[in-house]
Amino acid sequence: MQLKKIKGQMAAATCALLQVATSATNAAENDWDVNTAFLYYGEGDGRVQAAEPAIYMGRNIGDDDRIDLRVVVDALTGATPNGAYAIKGVAQTFTTPSGNSDYTIAPGDAPLDSTFKDTRVALGADYTQSLDRMSKIIWGANLSGEHDYFSMGVSANYSQDFNNRNTTLNVGLGFNSDSINAHSGTPTEFAPMMVSGTGKNVSGDSESKTLTDFMIGITQVIDRKTMVQLNLSLGSVSGYQNDPYKIVTVVADPATGLPITGVDSPFFDTAVTGNRPYVYEKRPDSRQKNSLFLKAVHHLDEDVINASYRYYSDDWGIKSHTLDLKYRYELANSYLQPHVRYYSQSAADFYRHNLVLNTDINIAGNVLVDYASHDYRLAESTTTTLGLKYGIPMSDNSEFSVRGELITQTVNDGAVPAGQETPDLSAIMLQVNYSFVW
Repeated sequence: MQLKKIKGQMAAATCALLQVATSATNAAENDWDVNTAFLYYGEGDGRVQAAEPAIYMGRNIGDDDRIDLRVVVDALTGATPNGAYAIKGVAQTFTTPSGNSDYTIAPGDAPLDSTFKDTRVALGADYTQSLDRMSKIIWGANLSGEHDYFSMGVSANYSQDFNNRNTTLNVGLGFNSDSINAHSGTPTEFAPMMVSGTGKNVSGDSESKTLTDFMIGITQVIDRKTMVQLNLSLGSVSGYQNDPYKIVTVVADPATGLPITGVDSPFFDTAVTGNRPYVYEKRPDSRQKNSLFLKAVHHLDEDVINASYRYYSDDWGIKSHTLDLKYRYELANSYLQPHVRYYSQSAADFYRHNLVLNTDINIAGNVLVDYASHDYRLAESTTTTLGLKYGIPMSDNSEFSVRGELITQTVNDGAVPAGQETPDLSAIMLQVNYSFVW
């Protein structure tokens, strides 16, 4: 489950992992296009490290039909934020997800769960069915699993060419069913974290959610050198959407931000009740998502400019803007491709730095708000990516490329006490690709 969530942080780095270098492959009808890749993603300050090998294979079959297969393996280690925040002069102790042990964070350090590790295997297949000379359907299926998360989905995308194939209409529909099996059971929403060995507030062993996505888009060839694309996507998520490993700090005085003690509330007298001053987060069980995507590709005399913009909004209150620019600069027998990406988002309506006694929670431990999460991925933030790719053909039907990117993220916590801000995130991404015809 943690890996599934962290994949969102990696999305900018991995979005092109399995794109085939079409300029380097010219497969015959019975040959396989093969693209292999290895990606390394590493966050600073000892946070998440990821290694991701992947392989793509595709070939034409019959009359304009095609099959595509892919396998991706993710292995993650390191430390991940647990939802609490750093406090100067105060050490904090937390219970591990298993409920059997503790870990203590030094005063002023960001609370990170260093026990985090996970491995995910994802399989996918697409079958392109040609309907006639001007239309086709791509049928897709995918499976992915890790120790606490399993996902399976199907999709269909219909495309129709018009205007001497200068205009293409695309309509797509996807459905996913996910099962969440949190380590040692699913925590009860807004229940307190308990001292290890004293029990665990769990509501069940398994949860589920379903995702439905619809897309309609049009691609237009403007002239011999220019193409534009416009997509509208609508999505709906229903079911369990909490991160079962994230908590929210409970405080008596927001001016200090110090975790609540038994002096303030008998319910949080840890020595007596075993309740730590943290409760598990709660998010809505439904989410409606919308996005508008615009892309333009222009071929200069030799070089290529690829620019895109994406606007996203959902009923959780998050709105985001993504600007992406790539410039492929052709060298004598190779190419360089600088990459710049800028992403900004507003906070979710229920993003909270903490829960305040007698305002958000009473002395009996009853939470008075509907939802709350201190997951930094739901906060107001900006992320910048700077990258460079180098590619060189190895033969008429093969290409080698290497790509490196630097990712920086800044979270706006608002007016929180000094020293309790969410630290900036920096990460590097290195990717090596080799594509060939087999």
